[in-house]
Order: sequence, then structure tokens, then C-alpha cells
Amino acid sequence: MIGFSTLDAIALAIFAFAWGAYHFSIERQGRMSLNHLMNGYRLKWMLEMADRDQRMVDSSIMATLQNGTAFFASTSLLAMGGTITVLRSTDDVQRIFSDLPLGLVASRGLWEMKVIGLLLIFGYAFFKFSWAYRLFNYTAVLIGATPPRSSPDSEQRRRVALRAAQMNVVAGKHFTRGQRAFFFAIAYMGWFLGPYFFMGCTGAVLIVMWLRQYASDARAAVTLVEDAEEP
Repeated sequence: MIGFSTLDAIALAIFAFAWGAYHFSIERQGRMSLNHLMNGYRLKWMLEMADRDQRMVDSSIMATLQNGTAFFASTSLLAMGGTITVLRSTDDVQRIFSDLPLGLVASRGLWEMKVIGLLLIFGYAFFKFSWAYRLFNYTAVLIGATPPRSSPDSEQRRRVALRAAQMNVVAGKHFTRGQRAFFFAIAYMGWFLGPYFFMGCTGAVLIVMWLRQYASDARAAVTLVEDAEEP
């Protein structure tokens, strides 16, 4: 028997609802969120890029974004490998957990189901990061295709720049989804200690992520309005 209790089902449902609700609120309704504000700066960046004669700084920024995305994609693969190792060592890991003060030991079937769920989360993160890496490549191509400032067709230059901006926004969106999967994977790990820990970790991660979007130092920096007068 798997040993999947009603409390486990409730905790898992809360986890799924929290992830889905946060996703919807940030990507569909979060117009004042940090992500949405940064999307505006992505647009501004591409419009500034179109009016620059030399675009070396833009190429450097794109390389940084691609390298960061590649790092997280590689990290996802490592996390998947570690999770598979845990799955293959179920007996040993359960023995270790049985020695913890909490004394919470799930049945073998339930434990394997939990590990497979964690593996799926890391797999989802890998696909998001790898696709974001590809989209950042597309953005770099669109930057290269943007006509120079000296081009007489300013409207065409603006259109291509807007396409690059939109591609950049989409790439950033998929990258954010991959990072979100990492954060919720931390909450999911609480399930290995029991459904109560699972619910508590889900709530804690949700609060931290929400605060980062609406009440963080990063958001304050983006919305900073400097005084016009010198001190």
C-alpha cells in the first residue's frame, strides 16, 4: 500500500493551489509586481538599443543572461540526478529518516511517490531554463537584426526592437517559471518530514516569494524616485 493519507492529499492540494494561484496572480494580475516592472525596463532597454550606434553593451548583457540561464539549466540536471540517486537508495534514506527526532517514516510506496514528484518539479525547471536559454538566443539574433541608427527606415528599426523586447520578456518569463519551480521544490521537500511540515513550508515559501515581488528592496530600487534637487 502507498499509505497516502487524507492529510497528505490536503497538503498536496494546498501546495498545487498555492503554486497555481501565485502563478496566476503574478503573470496575469501582478501589474505592480517586480516582474512586471522589470518587463517595462526590458522594453526600454530594447528601444535604447535601437538608437545606439555601438551595441557591444547589449551583447555583453545578453551573454550574461544566457550564462546565468545555462547555469540554472545545468543545476536542474544535477538536481534531477541527485533525486534519482535518492530514489535508488530508498531503503538507506528511509533508515536515516527513521533516526531523526521526528520519527516520521513513510511507507516505501509513498516515499517513492514523493521522490518522483520532486523529480518532476526539477524536470519542469530544466525545460523552462533550457527554453529560456533558447529564447535569449533568439533575442540576441533580433538585436543583431535591428537596423543601425543610421538606417533611414526608423519605423522598421522600431518594429524589430519591439520584437526583440517581446522576445526578451518571454525569455524572462520562462526563466522566472524555472526559478519558481526551484522555490516550490523547497516547499515540496517539507513533505518528506510529514504533511504538516509540507503545509508549513508551502506557506513560508509563498510568503517569501510574495514579499519579494511586492515589498522587497529590489522592488523599492526599481520604483525609486530621486529628488530633482541636489542635496
